[in-house]
Amino acid sequence: MKKKKSNLSELMQFAGKHKYLTYSSWVLSVISAALALVPFVYVFFIIKEVIEVAPDFAKATHVVFNGWMAVAFAIMSIIVYFGALMCSHLSAFRIAGNMRKKTMKHISELPLGFIGEAGSGKVRRIVNESSRATETFLAHQLPDMAGAIATPVGMIIMLFLFDWRFGLVSLVPVILGFLCMFKMAGPKMAEDMKKYNSALEEMNNQAVEYVRGVPVVKTFGQTVHSFKKFQGSIDNYYKFCVSYCKKCRGPMLWFTTLINSAFAFLIALALILAGGEAITQGVLLNFIFYVIFTPIITTSLTKVMYMSENGMIVADALERIHSILDLKPLPEANSGELPEDNSVEFENVSFRYSNAQTDALKEVSFKVGAGKTVAFVGPSGGGKTTVAGLISRFWDVRDGAVKIGGVNVKDIRHEDLMNIVSYVFQDSRLLKTSIFENVRLGCPNASEVEVINALHKAQCDDIIAKLPDGIKTVIGTKGVYLSGGEQQRIAIARVILKDAPIIVLDEATAFADPENEALVQKAFAELLRDKTVIMIAHRLTTVKNADKIFVLKDGKIEDAGTHDALVHSGSLYAKMWKDYQTSISWKVSAKNAEVKMKGGAK
Repeated sequence: MKKKKSNLSELMQFAGKHKYLTYSSWVLSVISAALALVPFVYVFFIIKEVIEVAPDFAKATHVVFNGWMAVAFAIMSIIVYFGALMCSHLSAFRIAGNMRKKTMKHISELPLGFIGEAGSGKVRRIVNESSRATETFLAHQLPDMAGAIATPVGMIIMLFLFDWRFGLVSLVPVILGFLCMFKMAGPKMAEDMKKYNSALEEMNNQAVEYVRGVPVVKTFGQTVHSFKKFQGSIDNYYKFCVSYCKKCRGPMLWFTTLINSAFAFLIALALILAGGEAITQGVLLNFIFYVIFTPIITTSLTKVMYMSENGMIVADALERIHSILDLKPLPEANSGELPEDNSVEFENVSFRYSNAQTDALKEVSFKVGAGKTVAFVGPSGGGKTTVAGLISRFWDVRDGAVKIGGVNVKDIRHEDLMNIVSYVFQDSRLLKTSIFENVRLGCPNASEVEVINALHKAQCDDIIAKLPDGIKTVIGTKGVYLSGGEQQRIAIARVILKDAPIIVLDEATAFADPENEALVQKAFAELLRDKTVIMIAHRLTTVKNADKIFVLKDGKIEDAGTHDALVHSGSLYAKMWKDYQTSISWKVSAKNAEVKMKGGAK
């Protein structure tokens, strides 16, 4: 059985040459902790001298010297600790940065369907928050841990150096405090920390999905309760936090009380040692020193408590990072075959998503000839988007084969496949860079003239004309934003520039307003010329002219044929077409009624 690496060993793998800065921070922190104890020795000398010469305090000639020595060692401790933090922060920033880079690089190598399945909110939180948790641990907790280990060692020596009886009594609240802390921050806390982060991660993921669905919510006058998953994730997070706080309330109360009560134990011992008589000079000296010295116990124990908690946070963060890093990319093709033409074929394809209970596709077979346009329609959840994703190899099929030009997509190198297939999503995203660079992503070596030509073919002339710096305008700066339909046209320009022979359109006009949809359709006319086209659509008017329409339901092809043939067949498509026409008529009637009402009001 392979031995599990410690959290620190795993973190050091991301450190490279900067791990020596981490080690240096420990050494400096230990030295700082030792130096921080020395001023208490000089304080003891001051108290001792003052008590010995009382009431003739003029004889206390070494007070000033001892005072300055205490100050000097305190300043040295601060300077050394500052050096420890400098080393730890430099190392922590590098490790967190390397962790993000490695995770993002690995994500780029994973199948394209990974983000869709995992949820962009969840992935973003793992990359950002988990690496940030390790940054805090390395920058602050590790140096403090070294100091917190060194401090008790020095404290125990000093506690027994002056008077073993007071030293022993000072340890009583320490031991009791540790027992309370163990009950609160023991092994069970690691499991609670996982539950907490999972609840937070789920709420974050659902929040992202909810924000994306806000247009639908506002359009149909719904509330947050219409997104039951989001509401449920908030409720789960709330319930967990409340129950966890209640569970920790008792132990935390006793822990705080005990570690701050050392003075009470010292008073009790001093009274016992006095035996009802006047307290001796030696007992008084030690009593005063220990009352001043023991508050360090509070600080040290508090650091230890938070270190144990942060150690669990880091362990959970690393586990979440590995939930991505341990995922295997799709196997790369060895042969690197190239398709004979631009045809697309499914041979008895079955596919199931990783966390699903049923197949998304069940023994689906069809063939699209080179240069042909086909459309996939059907009820939601029927498998339309899955078909589109498998053509681009977002995932690998479980059974059967997806072929392009007679070659299994598994045998085509990823780079070649991306050059062959272009995908237009229903909610295309633009990067926060210039229009020029956004379009040139389709062909990094393209000239400015080629980019402008692609924008023209994509019906983007009106967009460029209104932007302050034309194609050099950066999206998101100085209040420059584009509507969903405008972003879609820019994305189409990118695909036109790429000039791939196979185009997949996944609900590409779903969020476009009527004006933008008309322009998007004109852009499609340029994009789809002489291409093999796979269309996924709900608006049936957009697929009327397809060479063939496939009707998908429950992961199976229910029917296939041209629009006219399917309309007259009495099949599922005929019903969908009738319902669609009814909805269009209703919209037209509602619009006319609205116009008449406005006219009457005038």
